[in-house]
Amino acid sequence: MFDKILIANRGEIALRILRACKEMGIATVAVHSLVDRNLKHVRLADESVCIGPNPSPQSYLNVPALISAMEITDAVAVHPGYGFLAENADFAEQVQKSGFTFIGPDPDVIRLMGDKVSAIAAMKKAGVPTVPGSDGPLPDNSERCMEIGRSIGYPVIIKAAAGGGGRGMRVVEKEEELVNAIAVTKSEAQAAFGDGTVYMEKFLQNPRHVEIQVMADGQGNAVHLGDRDCSLQRRHQKVLEEAPAPGIPDEVREQVHESCVQACIDIGYRGAGTFEFLYENERFYFIEMNTRIQVEHPVTEMVTGVDLIKEQIRVCAGEKLSLKQEDIVINGHAFECRINAEDPQTFFPSPGKVNNFHMPGGLGVRVDSHLYSGYSVPPNYDSMIAKLITHAEDRETALARMRVALSELVVDGIKTNIPLQEELVRDENFAKGGVNIHYLEKKLGL
Repeated sequence: MFDKILIANRGEIALRILRACKEMGIATVAVHSLVDRNLKHVRLADESVCIGPNPSPQSYLNVPALISAMEITDAVAVHPGYGFLAENADFAEQVQKSGFTFIGPDPDVIRLMGDKVSAIAAMKKAGVPTVPGSDGPLPDNSERCMEIGRSIGYPVIIKAAAGGGGRGMRVVEKEEELVNAIAVTKSEAQAAFGDGTVYMEKFLQNPRHVEIQVMADGQGNAVHLGDRDCSLQRRHQKVLEEAPAPGIPDEVREQVHESCVQACIDIGYRGAGTFEFLYENERFYFIEMNTRIQVEHPVTEMVTGVDLIKEQIRVCAGEKLSLKQEDIVINGHAFECRINAEDPQTFFPSPGKVNNFHMPGGLGVRVDSHLYSGYSVPPNYDSMIAKLITHAEDRETALARMRVALSELVVDGIKTNIPLQEELVRDENFAKGGVNIHYLEKKLGL
C-alpha cells in the first residue's frame, strides 16, 4: 500500500480523497494555488505545497509543478480526482515515467477511451451496445458522408472524436445541412481540441442519460456497482443524479451491466470508471467512458455500501479487487443535488464570502463539501461548492428526505442554486421517474 499520496485537485473531491487516505493510514500532500491556501483539505493534510498562481494552467494543470511537488514531499502516488488532469493520458504517462503511480488506468487505456472513435470500436468488440453511426472517422468525401447519413437516418449528430463535456457536437436535421455541419464541426474541433477528427451517430430524440459504475484491478477482475440516472442536465452539465436508474427492466439492466464488466476485462482496465449511455425505448447506447471517479459517485456508495475511493486506491496499489459481483447488493435508493455558487435564475457564477454555512443532518443524509463559515469562494474555478446526498429504503422516501435536507441547508452570503434544486425535487414529472435529458432545459425555457 502507498505510504503517501499527493492529491492533485481541490474542493470537495480533494477533501473526499483526503478522508479516505486518513482512514487507510496513508499520509497526504495537498497542492493548491495561491487563492486556495485556506481550503479545508489543505488545512487538514499532512503537508501542503503551493504550485502556482490562481489560473488553472499555472497551477492545477501545471504538470512540472505537480511532479516537482511529488519529488520534494516524497509522495509515491498521485490521485487526480475528477476534472483538471484526471483523464489526461500525457499526465498519467509523465507520472509513471517519473517513478510515481497514477491512481487510475494506464495511459494507453485513457487514450483508447478518450478518443470517441476508438472507444466505440472497443466497446463494439466487447459486446457493449452502441449508437448506430459511421463506425469510424468521417471521410473527406462529401458524397460518402451523405451516404452514411442516409444509412443511419436523420436526424444525426456530428461529434468531435476528441470532444467532451458537451463540446464539439452538432445536430443535423436534414441532408442538405450535412456537408456544412461537418466542415464547421471539424474546424471547431481542430481549434478546441487540436484534433479535427469527427464522426457521425444517430441522434436520439428523447433519451435518458444512464451510466454504469465499474471497478477493475487490471488483473482480469472487474465488477459493476449498478447504475445511475443523470438525465436532469443543463447544457450537458448534470444537476441532479440518482441511483439506481428508475424504470428499467431487470433483464435489460443485467445485460448492459455484464457487457460493461466484460469490456473492462477486455481493455485491461484498472481503477474506478463509468460507462455513459443514452437510454431510449428499453435500449442502451454507449456514448463514452469516463476513466476516473465521477462527481456523482456518492449515490452509488450509498446504495452499495462500497467506498469507491478506497477501492480505487487499493487496486491502483497493485492489490486484487476485494469485491466479487455477488458481494454487491443494491440497497434502497439515493439522490444527489449539486449545489453551485450561482444565480438560480441566470446561472451566472456567484463567488464571494460565505458568512454562514449550515449542513443538514439526520438519518440517510450526507454532505460532501469543502465549505465552512467565513470561507471565500474564488471566481477562478468550477462553481460547485457542495453535494447533498440522501438515501432511504425506497425512491419516494429518499426524495422526501432530500426535500427536508434542502430546506435545512444554509449558504449565506452568496447566491446558490438551492432554490432550483428545491423546485426540482418537488416536480411532479421528476417524482414519477424517468424524465429525459431535455426535460430540465424545457422546464427552464432554454
